[in-house]
Amino acid sequence: MKKMKRPNSSVGNEKKQDASSTKPKKSRTLGRQSKVSAAEETGESVFSTFIREAGVTLTHGSDSNEIAVDQVVFQKRIKQKLQKSPRYPGILQEFISGLESHIDDIDRFRNCLLPCVPRLPDDDPSCVSSFQESLLRMLLGIEMLQTLIINMLLEKLPEYMLNSADEAGLSIPRTIINQFKWLDKVVESKELADKLMELLAVAPVDVQCDIITSLPEILEDSQHNDIARELNSLLKENTQLTVAILDALSSLNISSSLLTEVREAVMTTIAAVQLEDLPVVVKFVLHSAHASDAFEVVCGLRKKLELEQCVLPSVLQASQSRLKSKGATASNSATATTGNQDSVTLIVETIKLAVRFQKSISEAWLKAIQSVEEIEDHKVIDLLVLFILHSTNANQSRRGAENVLRMKVRTGLISESLLQKTFKDNKQVLRGYFTSILALAQSLLRSPVPCAVQFAGLMYRHSFAAFDTYCQQEVVGSLVTHVCSGVGSEVDMALELLCGLITENPTEMGPYAVFVKGILDYLDNLTPQQIRRLFYLLSKLAFGPQQGSHIQDDMHIVIRKQLSSTAPKYKRIGIIGGVMIIGSMGACVPRVKDSQNISLPPERFRQSSALFELVQSSSETSPEATALYCDELANLIQTSTLDPQVQEKICNRVLDVFQDDFVVDLGPEISGSFPFPARVMYNLDEDESQGGIAINLMPLLAKDMHGKAERHRRDKKDKKSALCLSPFFRLLRFCEEKQNQGDLEEIDALLGCPVILTDMDVVDKIDSLSKVEKEFVCTLLFHTINWFREVVNAFCKIKDKEMKMKVMTRLQNITYLHTLLERALAVTPGYVPPVANFDGESTEIIVPNTAAPLNKAKKGKKRKAPGKNSSDSSSPVEDKIEEDETQQEPEKEKEKDKEKEARQGVNLASYRQFFRELDMEILSVLQCGLRTRSMLDSEFVNKEHQGVLLGPAELVFLLEDMLRKVEFRLTAVPAKRLPFLKVRADKSIGFSHLQQMSPKDVASFCVQMLPALCSHLENCHNHFQTLLSDNDGLVDGPATDAQEHQLISSCCQLLLQVFNTIFRWSGFSQPGQRNLLKKALGVLAGRLKDGGAELNLELLVKHSFEYLLKFHSSIPNLSSALCLSQLLSTVSEKGGNVIVYREQTASLARGFLCQSWVTVSGEKQRGAKFNEALLALLSIYMDHVDDVLKAVEEIANEGFSQIRNASKDESSDSWPTLSKQTFMVFYKVLMVELEKSVRKIPSGKISDSSEAQSEQLLTWTLAVRNFHILVSQVKVFNLRPVLNVCLKYGRLFLDSFLKLGMPLLDYSFKRHKEDVQNLLKTFQLSTRQLHYICGHSKINQDTSLTSHVPALKKSLEVFVYRVKAMLTLNNCQEAFWMGNLKNRNLKGEEILSQRTEESEEEEEEVVDPQSQSEEEEQASDAEKQNKRNREDSDDQNQSDDSETY
Repeated sequence: MKKMKRPNSSVGNEKKQDASSTKPKKSRTLGRQSKVSAAEETGESVFSTFIREAGVTLTHGSDSNEIAVDQVVFQKRIKQKLQKSPRYPGILQEFISGLESHIDDIDRFRNCLLPCVPRLPDDDPSCVSSFQESLLRMLLGIEMLQTLIINMLLEKLPEYMLNSADEAGLSIPRTIINQFKWLDKVVESKELADKLMELLAVAPVDVQCDIITSLPEILEDSQHNDIARELNSLLKENTQLTVAILDALSSLNISSSLLTEVREAVMTTIAAVQLEDLPVVVKFVLHSAHASDAFEVVCGLRKKLELEQCVLPSVLQASQSRLKSKGATASNSATATTGNQDSVTLIVETIKLAVRFQKSISEAWLKAIQSVEEIEDHKVIDLLVLFILHSTNANQSRRGAENVLRMKVRTGLISESLLQKTFKDNKQVLRGYFTSILALAQSLLRSPVPCAVQFAGLMYRHSFAAFDTYCQQEVVGSLVTHVCSGVGSEVDMALELLCGLITENPTEMGPYAVFVKGILDYLDNLTPQQIRRLFYLLSKLAFGPQQGSHIQDDMHIVIRKQLSSTAPKYKRIGIIGGVMIIGSMGACVPRVKDSQNISLPPERFRQSSALFELVQSSSETSPEATALYCDELANLIQTSTLDPQVQEKICNRVLDVFQDDFVVDLGPEISGSFPFPARVMYNLDEDESQGGIAINLMPLLAKDMHGKAERHRRDKKDKKSALCLSPFFRLLRFCEEKQNQGDLEEIDALLGCPVILTDMDVVDKIDSLSKVEKEFVCTLLFHTINWFREVVNAFCKIKDKEMKMKVMTRLQNITYLHTLLERALAVTPGYVPPVANFDGESTEIIVPNTAAPLNKAKKGKKRKAPGKNSSDSSSPVEDKIEEDETQQEPEKEKEKDKEKEARQGVNLASYRQFFRELDMEILSVLQCGLRTRSMLDSEFVNKEHQGVLLGPAELVFLLEDMLRKVEFRLTAVPAKRLPFLKVRADKSIGFSHLQQMSPKDVASFCVQMLPALCSHLENCHNHFQTLLSDNDGLVDGPATDAQEHQLISSCCQLLLQVFNTIFRWSGFSQPGQRNLLKKALGVLAGRLKDGGAELNLELLVKHSFEYLLKFHSSIPNLSSALCLSQLLSTVSEKGGNVIVYREQTASLARGFLCQSWVTVSGEKQRGAKFNEALLALLSIYMDHVDDVLKAVEEIANEGFSQIRNASKDESSDSWPTLSKQTFMVFYKVLMVELEKSVRKIPSGKISDSSEAQSEQLLTWTLAVRNFHILVSQVKVFNLRPVLNVCLKYGRLFLDSFLKLGMPLLDYSFKRHKEDVQNLLKTFQLSTRQLHYICGHSKINQDTSLTSHVPALKKSLEVFVYRVKAMLTLNNCQEAFWMGNLKNRNLKGEEILSQRTEESEEEEEEVVDPQSQSEEEEQASDAEKQNKRNREDSDDQNQSDDSETY
């Protein structure tokens, strides 16, 4: 038979034992003496003889040893030969000596270490298995030789340590160690372990690693703990062995305490571990964690794991790449970077496996990330783990990861900079979790929280920039899906992101234009602002540097189709889209370095001109379309840089049309037939009264009114309409600014030129006019105001003094015309004003019916604006006038006449959508000073500023507009999703220009305006201080001008509201806006102390707070006091000592609450708006006071008792704002804050000390006493709103007591028995009163009250049995007994609802008179003796039943 070739051997194969076994044949017994003698005669060693006779042929050179029998037979033969030898046991040493001599040769030694090759005999092929161990391993299986061979091998091993691998690549030390693995029995295992550990001290690192990793396969289980301790010590000394030691420890069977100790030692070495070894460390730490300590383990690992340091910063990478200019070095650097990325990938995969297969680990990671409360403490690993949890969805962790990420983003703890760092350094890792990243971005983009939407946008942007084309395609597709969803916030953000991607990555976005084009099918669902953005990005894709010719034709088709439509909605889409395409086609081609601008190609100019003519001709079908076209073209010219040819073509056309249609030369007479006599009004250029120009407003309006009924027969070429006056002028203004680099000298005559109107005295006799004439006057006033608003927009930035004076005059004209318009609208019901904002959601705007009959106004009812937000509410001036007027005595005829005259106007807040939008630049007029009557009387105005000062009415006008703007753009309130099918009021009408500014730009502009606003606030403060000093501290003194006082009070309130809205902007919390916040605070601090800009944030907040606090002494009304308190609270949140600011804010709010607020007429301030402000101010006081329970007790005890028997108009002495008219406000706030405060009391634990339990019990006692005081107030103040509040918050208080208070009573009953008894007695009175309120609500069948009864009844029942359980827990169950509580009303009268059982109840009363009217709750006042408890309960029952309400 052929000799079998030796198979390729590997170290790993040596781990196998007994792979196959055959039944050995009985070996023949030979004479031992003759064999030994024969060996001696031939000179052959005992070792060689025994080995040969046992069935192994020793070879020389590279051939492996051959074995002819099974290894079990071989071991048995060797053992028999040794035992039967006459020289036993001495022959053992001879055998070992022969072995040592044999392996002195390196080749023979290697052959002995490698597996033997089977040699099959011809007669029996089944006698040898297919795999045999090495010769040395077979000899180690013989117990009598094992120790000697082990010692020999361990002595032999150091010879090969330094040169461990031979020519064939075989590691001799590793092969020697492998011989010891998986032995059936180790005779002296402890000695072997000791020798191996001794060998570790001198071996090189690679041999050390081989020894350590082999220990679990060599040692017995009883030795694992001892070896683990030694390995733990070695781990602390040498971090190079970390991987090997952890690999060994993972396979050792050690105790949990030792495992914890080892894990803690490993955690301390993480910072020193090599990056390539870190995955093994992380794997060991996570896999060794148990459910009980998983959270602590994960928290510790998270703190130690610094993935940010695993990747070189980009600056360092760039510098290294410059230094390593050689190819090989650069290649090594790239390999190192790739290795770092691979290590991070392995770490993430290790965490992923742990999260997937260990539920406790996934939950621990979520808790660990959720527990981080500082923005600086969050790391890259947090985001990576959230992505892992979302992708694996192990144990339903997807929802948890999404919720944690949303919560962290909403609170600002996971910042945008952290997200940017994660994407920048871990692109390779994140690519595997792209699906989860995309899903999380989609979810966050749908969130109503603005900061979450912004974070989602960053996730989209970074994903597009970091990943491959497939991911980019998915990002664009997802954004397009958001746009087509129809949800306003989603659409806005998605379009903004698409525009940003096109701007930042035009080349990469080019292939995905076909996806974006699909949005054109959903134009019906988009608002005009969204349509504008859509066509902007489409036109950039089609006509930008990377021209997408394949979508140009589609866009032209869509535009022509929309322009040709007769429906206003689709024509509006066509005009907006057409103008945006004109902007892209006619955009100025950027020049190359120092060369001149490249002119537009002729073909492109021809195409843009043709489209311009098409849009213009299509918009001439109606004045509304023309006006929209002018507004869109004006926005385009303002925001874009057009080619000079295109720009000149547009500007020349606009100037000619405006001069021909809207400007006329003044003559001695005005020809034409008009409803009213025509007059030239509001001329500021008196020297040019003859021969000048005028705005032909009334003739155009008369023509519009006359031709409205004949609209279809009008000449289409006649485009003149008063509706287009303001839009055309806005377009003309921007054309002039572009052509003359901002100079408006060519058209500055329009600022002072007069307007052809009629005499405004017609408003005084408007009651006698017909309906058509009234509507004509109202329309004329609307057009005049809108003309002046556009004029002020255009010229407000001019620095010339004469022009500034004209701008001031136009502002005065606007405020005066407002008063006239209010009076005219009041007598013109059903009037629909002309449209002013043509790009709104719809030009068919429904106007609320604000023209109520005048006789109803005498009752002092407030008028409600249709909008719910602050920008739609009435102005402070109107609120103040209305508030003062409601307080006039109706008996006085003069007051009634004045009241009737003041009420002849309507609230213009609901008509703001019919006024032209004021630009943000108009607010620069606020930099002018304030002009008051007292200043004029004292000749305070100097010549330099005379005539350039703002009057109070104009200041109110500008501040109201500024407040609406900052509330719209800087609002910090998250948008709420509307219920299904509920119509959403479009709040963006009138803010189309403002929407083109980002919130950051608006905030920056407002910060620039802060010095001027501070000056106005100081002027208001000085005005009120002077007024008080002149009137000897009285508000209603003779020196007070009522109208001016109202206006300046409104200015003060508006200024504080503007300040609060600015500083409440959520953008200040972003790291990038920190400097802007410091600049804003520096303005306030600088008014108090010089050098404010150089202070740190804490000092800036401190000085700003002190500066604003100075104004508290001159606050004119409660609404302004509320605004100041809110502003101080907002500023104090920006940094510094929060406790001190809370105390000062609480003290200030208390001072306002303890102040008697009167009007200019001397009457107390009251009314619905006063109550609303009082409620908010009282809530601020309760939120900032140090001890809420003491504050509640103080107001309830002192304040309520003082007004209990007072008259309707009398107030509390301690709290002047508290009266019977404001009792409901105080009562509701106190109940709400009491319930909120008890929810913050920690739940009692059995491990708490006696002092802690006493302190908590004292807190609950005070809370229950306050609750009893408030509940008992319904005996006197039993109005339905009071009962409603009592039922609602009484149940919530009871639930909180059950959840948080009863556990405390369980554990503190034995130590504080009397305190618990008194607490339950007091609480019993409150629960009984709640029961009476439930009976009262049922007997009166009041649905608003009975809706609270079932839940309250349930809580009362739970409370009864919870007290019983508490007594049972403390072995006092005999102290508890229950009786039937009779139903009573608020007066204590019994409600006999079940007369059929009346006789039974009487019998029960005879048998047990003590049980009458017994509370079904606890008369369970626990005491040591049951008898004493019953007596106390009976006394309590008698006192309660005897009360009458």
